[in-house]
This record gives sequence, C-alpha cells and structure tokens, in this order.
Amino acid sequence: MHTDTRVEINRDVCIGAGQCALVAPDVFTQDDGGLSTLLPGHEDGGGAPMVREAVRACPVSAITVSEA
Repeated sequence: MHTDTRVEINRDVCIGAGQCALVAPDVFTQDDGGLSTLLPGHEDGGGAPMVREAVRACPVSAITVSEA
C-alpha cells in the first residue's frame, strides 16, 4: 500500500464476520460489539500486502481501498 491509499470500513454494512481480521490481523481488528475496525495508524493499510485480500474476503463488501 502507498501512503496515498485509504482503507475504509462501512460499519453500517459490516456484519462482524471477522474475515478481515483473520486475513490481515496487522491492520484490522474487531471492536467490543464484534464489528470490524482499523487498528490505530493503519488507515492507509500500513503497507500490509494482505489488505486487498481482506477486501475480497469480506462477505458483505464493507471494506474499500481507494487511491488518492
């Protein structure tokens, strides 16, 4: 990921399946309610190569990666 990359989770769509946290645990986690969230400082994906795989693994397409 580049520094001009932005990872976002649509928490209105997220169902808490946790696939993102399993695929890219260095970027994603789950909050106390079970919904996915980005780890602090990883809004750009933190250079993790598995972020795009986490996007594909999300069963409800709640994660997006955008390039500036």
